[in-house]
Amino acid sequence: MYLYLGGEQALHSKDIIGIFDMDTATQMPATKKYLIRAEKSGNMHPTNDIPRAFVMTDDGVYLSQVSPVSLKKRLGD
Repeated sequence: MYLYLGGEQALHSKDIIGIFDMDTATQMPATKKYLIRAEKSGNMHPTNDIPRAFVMTDDGVYLSQVSPVSLKKRLGD
């Protein structure tokens, strides 16, 4: 099953490690550092709109304009 992240991005559900809310997760210093490292190393896959969620995979971080609640519902969780 694939999860549509918005724009032209979709991920296979087996590749997803976690789905996180940008507003709440980025309040933690460790999460901010993780996202900065992902961006600097080229492992950040941006969105064309304001990101509301980020999806963590082994391949990097995918930003999504879709809310984390909607993404989780799409997965059936």
